[in-house]
Amino acid sequence: MTSMRLATPAMPAAALNRGNRSLGFLRAHSRPVRRIAALLLLCALACAEERFQPLFNGRNLDDFVVDTLGVWRVENGIIIGSTPNGLRYNDFLRTKKHYSDFVLKLRFRLKAGVGNSGIQFRSKPVENSHEVSGYQADIGQQYWGALYDESRRKKVLAGPTAAQLAHLDKEGWNEYVITARGRHITLELNGVRTVDYREPDPNIEPAGFIALQVHGGPPTQVEFKDLRIQVLQ
Repeated sequence: MTSMRLATPAMPAAALNRGNRSLGFLRAHSRPVRRIAALLLLCALACAEERFQPLFNGRNLDDFVVDTLGVWRVENGIIIGSTPNGLRYNDFLRTKKHYSDFVLKLRFRLKAGVGNSGIQFRSKPVENSHEVSGYQADIGQQYWGALYDESRRKKVLAGPTAAQLAHLDKEGWNEYVITARGRHITLELNGVRTVDYREPDPNIEPAGFIALQVHGGPPTQVEFKDLRIQVLQ
């Protein structure tokens, strides 16, 4: 049996031209729309960043309480904690101000990826000691990206999976974003959330100072820069 092929009607030239013009119009006008969307996004990011204030003046340690002389210094806008001969105890560089609800952003680098450090928050001093008590966003060893309870419950409260640390550079610069809002605490390391913790104990201190740690033990060096904070209402 011979099959019959049905002919497809040809599109009129006028309709084809109108379709081409419409397609050209959409292409031409989609570019400005994309540009406007990109500009709006940049403006939103800039406005969000404006809400942050420096936690550190970039020149000296006047905004902090120095516990041990010679451990902390400032070079080229970077806070450096260094113990070339080791240290028998943990040392903390503490803010003079106290904070409750906030978002804290900073970058840090642990020299050669060796040693341990961290960022304390909602913390208070331990009497007759170099120690402080409070939450810590941990740095180093097996504690990268974890929330530790320093000198209080003395344990990891929450921590990341191996996959969440995939973008960690143990010897380079990394970024922490610490958010404390009521009893809800989150940590983000290089843009990846590593901790989402809700405090079950209503008696835990809701405010305190922020502090940078050099851990006791063998020689170590840790560096911090771009410290900025947004106080939440």
